[in-house]
Formats: sequence, C-alpha cells, structure tokens
Amino acid sequence: MLALGLAAASPALAATAGSIVEVGDTKVSAMMMFVGNNEKVYILDKAEGNSAQVNGHPAWGAVWDLASHTATVMDVKTNVFCASGMHLPNGSFVTFGGNGAITVGGNLGSEPYPGNYAAKFDATYQDYDGTKAIRILNPCTDEDDWNSPECQWYDDPSVLSMQSQRWYSAAEPLGDGRIAIIGGFTNGGYINRQSVENPDPATEGGAANPTYEFFPSNGEEAKVMQFMIDTSGLNSYAHTFLMKSGKMFLQANLSSMLWDPATNAETRLPDMPNGVARVYPASGAVAMLPLTPKNNYNPTVLFCGGSDLPNDAWGNYSWPFVNTWEHPASTDCHRITPEPEDGSSPVYVQDDDMLEGRTMGQFVILPTGKLMVVNGGLNGTAGYSERTLLTPTYGEMPFGMSLASGPVGTPAEYDPDASTGNRWSNAGFATSNIPRLYHSSAILLPDASVMIAGSNPNVDVNMTTFFPTTYKAEVFYPSYFSATTRPVPTGIPSTLSYGGASFDVTIPASSYSGSSNDAAESAYLTVVRPGWTTHGMNMGQRYLELNSTYTVNSDGSITLHVSQMPPMPNVFQPGPAMVFTVVNGIPSNATFVIVGSGKIETQPVSDAAELPASTKGDGNVKGSADASTTGGNRNVEGNGAMSSSTVGKVGVAMTIAVVLGFFGL
Repeated sequence: MLALGLAAASPALAATAGSIVEVGDTKVSAMMMFVGNNEKVYILDKAEGNSAQVNGHPAWGAVWDLASHTATVMDVKTNVFCASGMHLPNGSFVTFGGNGAITVGGNLGSEPYPGNYAAKFDATYQDYDGTKAIRILNPCTDEDDWNSPECQWYDDPSVLSMQSQRWYSAAEPLGDGRIAIIGGFTNGGYINRQSVENPDPATEGGAANPTYEFFPSNGEEAKVMQFMIDTSGLNSYAHTFLMKSGKMFLQANLSSMLWDPATNAETRLPDMPNGVARVYPASGAVAMLPLTPKNNYNPTVLFCGGSDLPNDAWGNYSWPFVNTWEHPASTDCHRITPEPEDGSSPVYVQDDDMLEGRTMGQFVILPTGKLMVVNGGLNGTAGYSERTLLTPTYGEMPFGMSLASGPVGTPAEYDPDASTGNRWSNAGFATSNIPRLYHSSAILLPDASVMIAGSNPNVDVNMTTFFPTTYKAEVFYPSYFSATTRPVPTGIPSTLSYGGASFDVTIPASSYSGSSNDAAESAYLTVVRPGWTTHGMNMGQRYLELNSTYTVNSDGSITLHVSQMPPMPNVFQPGPAMVFTVVNGIPSNATFVIVGSGKIETQPVSDAAELPASTKGDGNVKGSADASTTGGNRNVEGNGAMSSSTVGKVGVAMTIAVVLGFFGL
C-alpha cells in the first residue's frame, strides 16, 4: 500500500451539533465505503483516471484513517464499478462483481473479448475484468503490518470468482453467514432493458442475469429467480432484507415478494403504491427500521423518495427516453412489515412524506434509532449518460452527464416512534455546498457521526463539468453532539452470542447529569451494523436494541443487566457490529464486537437468560456530570475515531489464506 502525503495526526475537530464539516481528501471518489474497525474506513471507486497512483496505475481503492483524516491508496486489480458487497462472520468484508476492463473515457480496455462487448484487461489503467470477481479484505489497524498481504485486498478471479457475471447485483447474508448474490447485469447500461418495444425479460438480449447464487457456493449451481425476470427493466440493486423466518424480502421495479433461499419458493406481496420505483436508478432511500423488544424484533422496511417516471420513460440500456433532470423526485414514504405477527396480511402503509423529494437519498441509522437521510437530488435519477432520447447530443446536456439536478445538501431526520405527521425534521441542520449525487455514499462512524463522501456522475474523472468528480469528505454531526459529556460504559464483551448468559454494563455517574433513576430508565444498548454502502444503499445495515434491566447504585453509577442477542440469527446475521450505550438520548462511542461464532455455519443458539427486575435508587441519587455539558448547542471534540482504550478492537481473525481455506476454495 502506498501512502500519499500522509500527514501527522490532526487535532480533533470542534464539532457542533447539526454541522457538516469538511474533513479531507479521499484520493479516490467514494462510490463505496465500509467501516473496517475503530480506526479505518475503506473506500472503493470504479476504475478511472484518478490522479492518485498505486503500483504504476490510477488507484481506485483507499483506506481512510479516522484519527488523521487522511487517505492512503490501496491496489485493487479488477474493476469494482457498481459491485455489491457485504460483511463476513469473522469481520472480513467481501465484494462481488463489477464491470469489464475499461480505459480512458470509459471506453473498452485494450484487450477486448471476441465480439468487443467487453474487455478483460486494459494496459493504460491496468484494470482487469471485474464482472465475476470476488474480492476479500481483512480490516487492519495501525498495529498491523500494512505491507503484508493480510492487510491488502485479495482480488484474483482466476482463484476466487462467482459462477456468472454480475454488475449491480444485490447481496444479503443468511442466518448462517452465507451470502445470497442476486441478479444484476452481465453487461449493459442505464437500466436492465434492451428495448421498450421488444422486451426480453429473461435475458434482455443476453445482458441481464436473472439468477442467484451463494457465497460460498458449496457446490450449488446458480438458479433462475422468476422474480428477477418479472421485474426486468428496473431490478438493478434489488432491495433485500432477511426476515425473522429465514425468508428474504425483495423489492424491485414496483413488485415485492418473500423468497425462500432454501427452496427458491416465491410468495408475492402487494406492489409498491403510487407507481413510485425505489430501486436503481430511481434510487429511493430504503432501510429496515430498528429491531427492538417492543416490536418483538420483527422487521419493518421503510421506503422514501425515488421516482414515479412512467414505464416507457425509463428507456433502455443506452439512455432514458425523457430529460430526467426535469422530473421531480418523489416525496412519498411507505413502510411494510413483510411478516406480520398479528395474523394480518402484509400491506404497504402510507408514512409521512419527506420534507423534499429525493432521488439517491440515503438512510443512515443512528445509535438512537432515528434515521438520517443525506445526499441526493430534487430531480431526476441516478446514472449518467451523454444524451437522452429528447436531448440527442452531449453538448445540449445542461448538467454534463448527470441525469439528476438540484442537489439536496441539508440532512433530514426521521423518527420512527414519533406520531404521524411529526416524523421528519431538519431543524438546526447545516447545508453542505458540495453536491452529492450519483456515486455518493454515507456511513455511520464509531463516534456516532456520519461520514459523507463521493459523487461522480461522470464516465471518467471530470473536474470541470457541472457536477464534477468529488474527492472531498465531510462529517455530519447529529443533534446529540450538543452534549460534550458522553456515556463511558464498561463491561461490553467483544463477542455477542445468540441467547445465553446475560452480562452487566456499568455506566459511571460521571457519564450523565440529573436524576439517576431517570437516566437508568432511559438507558439501553444498541447493536448497529453500518453496512456496506454504495448507490444510496447500505447493504446489510441493521439496528437492534438489546433487552435490558437496570440497578441504580448508591454512588450514582448504573448497572445495566443486558441480554445477549435474541436467539434468532436471522434477525441479525453473524458478523461485525458496533455497540453503543445510550443515556438520555446521548450515545457513547462504539465498542466493536463480533455477533455469533465468527464462522459460516449454523449458529449456536441458547435460550435467553432471565434478567433481574429493575431496581431504582434513592430519589436523591444523581449523576455527577456538569449539566451544562450534557446538552445544549456546544462544541464537542470529535474526529470520527476513538482511542483503543474506549473501543474494543476486532482482531485480525483470519489471514486471506485461512479465509480461503475456511471456505474450501
């Protein structure tokens, strides 16, 4: 790995609640991001002409250091453009597929396949065909040897690859840690359709892939998924969420279903209301709402924004048939509980409209259970093009290659527990002047702030167009950064099991002000998986509140008696996560944990231990923190990272060789 201008660690930034702070240069445009550990965020771009170089060619991978706000480039062999990705049970991360090898201007690489439909290699950018690639990374910290292959991307399709080519595929883990890889293009462009007049829903002229496969495959061949044929045209990056039963909820085009990964059986659910598409390139903001004891950990999925363009307007692989940037994005929000537990049938329920329409808006779940939506545009869709049916030349395109306009720079907060009509707010939030449109990304950081980066609605690096390639990263500080005093819990374990013995977490009196009984009543632990983010999605993002009771001690400290994970691996699949302690609405910094056994296997499950009853203290017991530091609009020292004394470190559990051996590859 090559360091480019790595400066000494910068001092902590003064963070004001609601502010958006520019924090540095990511070296490659952040089309994809994931949090590797308490020190590092990993960034991936498509293969393109970035000025940052690695091993003699433009870089399209980097690692962001949370303490110093600096990026270091990493070598990635294949073109990761529009891949999917996910965590693995041991804390590693994996990406699937991408695009063929390209060269300057997004043209075919120098070594095309017969027929010139794609290329296997390009001598200028030195990228290889990524359409079947499986890339694995084991996150490292500053204590590790970054020159070791164990800290680098493993990217060799001749050794490790999918059964078929996939571009814009979906990825969702199962309860045993295997990953279902669903759909995508084999080759294509704007949408997954060759022709409006002569549709070919099964293959779309050979460029669609309506199959699914698993990683690891365990010898199981890819199979056709009828849903991907029926939703052809608008089924890139299908929305996928594993349900409590082990079935998977899928939404694409305007259709929804429950799918059984074990049998390939499909149960169709109601269509998305009002003709609003949420999948790419409509790109609505979509997230599973918090899983809590109150809702019995039964998933509900929220859909907001996107586009209600009519079917013909979406055009074909080449371009849209309308000037998309003139069409307002939807404000509509709906939620659905795919597996109701009251005996009713699943149905989409109207929710509060967004404060403004958004395409490419992205939900980030905060430790408090509220959802932030960031990025996106008021008009148009994701994707880029040199023309549309109505605007036949690039010179006439008003926003360069962008198919969206009207960047939305102000975050908005959604409170799922607020009463109808009062769920959205952006009061006190700053507005960024950096457009975040196509290929933007955002993710929750370990200090509970939100990193925002990327934006590049261009076929290759373009710094002079209307919406240029963007390398600047920002951090948004949610409302709870008004508190300079944060909870400092002790006793959080490094692993969480599915059921089993409870554990105790101590919150010192110095972590809060006011009544100890009130603080204890408000306190809870949340397990948050930020996900693997790209294209306005956080694949794998989940939030679960652990069941707990409390004891208020005479010295003002609070002991939380906390259950392990619910004994249901499907609810929160095995793998890495961050645990936050929330007191009076203020979250702690995160502790990194591994949920489950750390292996791809049927997860061990035990009965949940019974918790002791909550015990209040003397009414005069109070927290010892200065009340002026536990709320109000004050500066907070923060930089996105925590010291190792605060946050448990996910160990480097497996080298790449061991990972491959473990998977039997």
